[in-house]
This record gives sequence, structure tokens and C-alpha cells, in this order.
Amino acid sequence: MSAQQTSVDNTANNLANANTTGFKKARVAFQDLLYQRVRAAGGQGESAPPSALQLGHGAVAVATGGTFTQGGMSETGNALDFAINGAGFFQIQMPDGTAAYTRDGTFSVTADGQLVTQSGFALEPSIDVPPDALGVEVRADGTVYARMSGEAEPFELGQIELARFQNPAGLRATGGNRYEATEASGQPILAPPGMDGVGTLHQGFLEASNVDVVQEMVDLIASQRAYELNSKMVQASEEMLQVANNVKR
Repeated sequence: MSAQQTSVDNTANNLANANTTGFKKARVAFQDLLYQRVRAAGGQGESAPPSALQLGHGAVAVATGGTFTQGGMSETGNALDFAINGAGFFQIQMPDGTAAYTRDGTFSVTADGQLVTQSGFALEPSIDVPPDALGVEVRADGTVYARMSGEAEPFELGQIELARFQNPAGLRATGGNRYEATEASGQPILAPPGMDGVGTLHQGFLEASNVDVVQEMVDLIASQRAYELNSKMVQASEEMLQVANNVKR
């Protein structure tokens, strides 16, 4: 029952983030618990049992792994919205100097011209937009240009780099659409968009959550039914023990 409750909690979190930009759904991994061996298989003699008699002790949730499949692309028309089509992440700098990673490409420009996330964390490498810029353009290789008044050619501001991981399921989710690298995920592999398997960058688009609401509802119903059946098994076991105790009397 505890394992099924964990499954319901995970499904609830997935459904809650069905409209969260760049969200990656999680799935619960289960394992069976230790077994009580009543009788071993094999042995000597003609009456050796061909199979063992073992009683299991239920299931336990052992991990919640992220499913990093591609989410759908939605066009916004906003020049500061970027969507990644591939395995990459945006790298952002946290206040303590550490790096975090996100698939949420909703960026804004601060009063100082710095390109930041909706939580105010700066994109890494830093991109500074001049105050008199008429617009921002991002090329396929991640190079950012600003269109300036009176200038025929755009002015280069820098280049966006994307990070990918050998094991993205090992990333630690910290909330705010952010992840942290761990020993399990490995160190980030940085490359410009379109290089080294990090994926491509699309300006004016956002990546939607990869949560399949219909599938989550199916999983929810399955977990609920399994929980109810386990509850009935506990009640049935208690009733059987009660009958056995009454027979003794």
C-alpha cells in the first residue's frame, strides 16, 4: 500500500506540471522485498522438490527517474523565448556561483541588459543586450546578435552554449525548472547548438511539458485499484486469522 501511495504522489506531481514549460515527467521504479524461504528446491533423494516454497513481503519504491523525452514545441513569437530540440540544457548561474541546468527557455532582459530566466538567474555564458537594441536574433549555432538603430549589420553579443549529460536521469531536480549535476549524471558536456549531440535551438518557441495527461490518468486509476486490492487483502487476512482463532476455541 505504501508503494502504491508513492506511485499516486508521483502521478499527482506529473499532472500538476502538465503545463510547466520544459517539465520532464518522472516514473517510479519498484522492486520486490525479501522472501521468506519455507522450503528449498532440490536436494537428495527421489522426493526432492523441483521448486522452492517462498513467500514474498511486498514491494518498495526504489527510485523516481526522470523521462527526458522531447516535449512539444509551441510558437510564441517572443524573440527571447528559446526551445531546445534535443538532449541539451541551458546553463544558468546561481547566486552562490554554482551552475544549474534547465529546459525552460523563457528568458527576459534585466534593467542592466543581462539575459536572465524568469527567476532572475543569468544565462551562462552571460549575454548582455545593449539598451538601444531594436531586437535580438539568435542564429542556428547559438550566436546572439542585436539589431542596432542606424546599423546595417547586426552586432554580435555572444554565443549560447548548451549542456548535455551522459545520464540525465541522474540529475537532481531542485525546483524552479532547474536541475543540478550529480555524480550519477556525470559532468556536463558543453557545446554550441547543433554540435556534439546537444540539440538545436529554436527562437520564438517554447518546449511544452512531456506529460501525457491521458496516460497519467490511466496510471492513477491503476495505482488506486492496486491500493484498494492491497487494502482488501489485509482485511481478508485479518478475517481469516480471526476465524482460525475461533476454531481453536
